This record gives sequence, structure tokens and C-alpha cells, in this order.
Amino acid sequence: MTALLRNLWQIIWGQPESKGEAAPVQPESLAVVSPFELEPGDPLFDFLQRAAGTVELDRLNLDSPALRALRTAGVKLVAPLVSQGELIGLLKLGKRLSEQDYSNYDHKLLENLAAQAAPAVRVAQLIQQQQREAQIHERLEQELRIARLIQQTLLPKETPRLPGWEVASFYQPARAVGGDFYDFLLFPDGLVGFIIGDVTDKGVPAALVMATTRSLLRAAAERLIFPGQVLERANDLLHVDIPSKMFVTCLYALLDPATGRLRYANAGHDLPYRRRPDGVDELRATGMPLGLMPGMRYEEKETVLAPGETMLFYSDGLVEAHNPRREMFGFARLRTLVAEHAGGPALIDFLMTQLAEFTGPAWEQEDDVTMVLVQHRLPQTVELPDFDKNQSWRNLAEFSLASILGNEREAMRRVGQAVQTLSIPDSLLDRLKTAVAEATMNAIEHGNKNQADLPVVIQVQASPTAVRVRITDQGGGQPIPEPEAPNLEAKLAGLQTPRGWGLFLIKNLTDEMRVISNHTHHTIELTLYLEGEKNVSPTF
Repeated sequence: MTALLRNLWQIIWGQPESKGEAAPVQPESLAVVSPFELEPGDPLFDFLQRAAGTVELDRLNLDSPALRALRTAGVKLVAPLVSQGELIGLLKLGKRLSEQDYSNYDHKLLENLAAQAAPAVRVAQLIQQQQREAQIHERLEQELRIARLIQQTLLPKETPRLPGWEVASFYQPARAVGGDFYDFLLFPDGLVGFIIGDVTDKGVPAALVMATTRSLLRAAAERLIFPGQVLERANDLLHVDIPSKMFVTCLYALLDPATGRLRYANAGHDLPYRRRPDGVDELRATGMPLGLMPGMRYEEKETVLAPGETMLFYSDGLVEAHNPRREMFGFARLRTLVAEHAGGPALIDFLMTQLAEFTGPAWEQEDDVTMVLVQHRLPQTVELPDFDKNQSWRNLAEFSLASILGNEREAMRRVGQAVQTLSIPDSLLDRLKTAVAEATMNAIEHGNKNQADLPVVIQVQASPTAVRVRITDQGGGQPIPEPEAPNLEAKLAGLQTPRGWGLFLIKNLTDEMRVISNHTHHTIELTLYLEGEKNVSPTF
């Protein structure tokens, strides 16, 4: 037994991380053998994990590299250390110094020692594992801090300041670092580029792809003019190096702040919403996400953002958020909320408030949430005095139109839509719409000189007895001529110009017409009474 106790000093055990990892076995003093791993696929591993008690290796008949290594090292007897059905190490004994075989008592003693040693070994393994995990966690935290710092330096520090425009942004990653990104590009000719993108996956891999994509887009935008070409170039370069099963959705829009002209292309990103005074529409353009396939082409579209309109770019982390009942926030809900809000930068706070109410206080954010908002501000309108102090006016609509011939028909339509709840007789409604169309045409042609980027602002109000419409252009500086009764003979003789004939028509189509001018604006105010003596047929 003295020999057995001496041999117990040779007890060596390994530490498999899990059932799927090897149980390391080290050499003992009776013989020198190189360290080896007892692999889970080795027949000896399965045998020892199921063994009930000690095992004499000379009696085993297994085709096992581990068994051959143990025999070469002089090991005769092993006792498996098993904890919760998992082989975590071995007690190994060489041959007895007395050259005698191990007795049943020796076997029993070794089994008892193994039963007592296994829990202690397991505790020691868990402590070592926790220490390693703490080191790994600390290293990962350091890596995440660095990645977060890098990502923060890549995102814009501030939004562009554009006269007549409002730009706002919001970014909230689901993890320490995310795959969403946005960017603003300012060009020497005054154009402004807006980029929003979303990389599949999350965390550090997505952040690295995000940084690469941003750099490729910036480089392409410096060399190429059209948004579709920029996406094509970035896609071909990204496809070469992007990890498998990853791709990037991206939208690139190019804005001319002077005219509101917006050219855009879309690489599989969520469709942006444009909020008009009379509703919301989507800006559609087709194209595959970046990095999926080389040689892709991207459809390019163009529109004009009129004053008063708001454009919202966003990532799918907003619409794909779930509440506790696993209901999705959804595109339909987002579109409705955009339509309900007045637009402008406050829309972002409004949407985040609505998202918080939808998801509840225990919401675990599933994906990055990013929004970029662009609003074309309405021009400052002229404050008109209300001469009818006895009237109580309420706003029915306010909108703006680009100074493009033909938009007078759109003015007629929108005014008619705004007053449809007033039950105006058809004859009166026709008079009002005709007067509005004529006044809008004058504002486009004479006030704004057919400059599409100068808006015509129209306001519709109603009182219990009347409806009035105000049409404002950006002309100013020159008074509007007084209405002049048409004289065909004087016109043919060159003694009268047609300028002022439109005002004569407007004045006779409505019950009251008031003209107000200052150095920046002209406003024509039209009033039509819904009942009473003032509501008479026009005379010419």
C-alpha cells in the first residue's frame, strides 16, 4: 500500500471545457511520455466515461491511440474522474513496485479517492474557467470600446446647415456597436448627399463592414455624379472583400437645396417617406443590396421637395421592433404616424415616443434604429390683418406649390378638397376654384417669374358665413397693378395691356379681394360669402 500511496502523487487530470473537448492526460514519474489529448472521438474516451470503477488497461482490447500512449507510458490502472456524467480527468497508476497485481482493496480505495476527487477537480476547473472568461470578457469590452470609438468618429458630428432647410438625425445601436450608418456629403457646387445604410448582422463584424462601406461610398461619390453610378461602384468594390452571407442595404440621395431637386438610388433599403401637406407617399427605386453580386445596376429616380414637405429616411430597426405580444411596429403604422405629424425635426422625437409606447418599458432592442430627416421649410408668410373682427376663422389647409405652369390646376384641386365639408353649392365652388386658379397663375408667372424653386403658398380658412383663400408669392418689391376692366379696342390700339385683366376676373368672381405687398411677398386674399346679400352672381 505504501507503493500505492507513492503512486497517488502521480495523479494528473486535465480540464475539458465541455463534453465536446478532450480530457488532457499528462505523463507520470514511472515513465516519460509526451503529453497527449484524450480526444472525444477516441474509443477510450467513451469507454472511460461509461466505466463503473477502475479500469486495468492491459485487459482492454480497443483500437485507441490514447490507450497505446498510456501503455507506452507504463500506466496500468486508471480511475475515471466523472462529474455529472462528464469525464473531467483520470487517476493513473503505473505498476506496483512490488511487482504484484493491484488487489481488490486497492481498486476500492482508488474508486473512493476518485469519487472524492472528482467534485474538487470540477470546482477547480470552474474557477479556472471563470478566470479565463473574465479575462476574455475584459478583452472583449476593451475591443468594443475601441470599436465604438471608431464608429462614433465615422458618424457625422453635426447635420448640414442649409438655408431654407432643416436636417436632423437619430442613431441608437442595439449593441455597443452596430451595423447602421448614415452620412452627409457636401459638394463644392452646393449639392448635398444623404446616405443611410444597414449592414446585416450586428456587433463588431457589422461595424467593420459599415466602416468599409462608408469609405467606398465616399470615394465613389467624389468621382461620380449620379447616385446610381455611386452605388454600382461601391457594390463592385465591396463584393470582393465582404464576408459571406453579409450584405448592405443602402440609399443614396443627392439634393439641390436651391431648387429642391432630389435624385436618388436605392440598394434594397427601406423606402423613404415623403410627407406632403395632403398625405404621405413613398420614393421607390429598385436595386439589389450592396455586396451580394457584382455588376448590378441601380435605378435612379428624381423628384422635387416643395416647401413644407418632409423626407424621412430610416432603417428597419424602427419598423421591425416588437411589443410584448410579438406584434411588429410595421410600415403601415409608421406611415400613418408620419401623416399625422406636422413634419420637421420634431417628427423624430414623436416617432421615438410612439415606439416607446408601443414596445413598453421592458423593450429589449433587437436592431439598430436610425433616422435621417430633411425638411424644406415653408417661406415666412406675410401676416395679414384680420379686418373681420366679428368673424371666427379656422384653418382648413395650408400648402405650397412649385412655380411651374400647370400647378394652378393642383391649387384648384386642393382648395376644393379643403372646403368639401362646407357643403358649398357647385356654382359658388366653381367661382372660387376659378379665382384661385387665376390668382395662382399670376403668382407663378408674375410674382415668382416661373422660377420653380420659389413656392406659391396657399392658405384656406373658413368662418360660419364665409371662406377665404390667401395666395402668396415670393415676388415683392413691385406693387400689383389695380384691376382694370378689359377694353378690347384699347388693347388692339396698344393703349391697354392685358396685365390686370386677371385681377379684374378674380375680383368679379369673389365677394371681396384684398391685395397686400411688401418688399418680399405679394398676397392676394379672396373671400366668398356662403350666404347673405353679398353672395351675388358676378357681373362683367
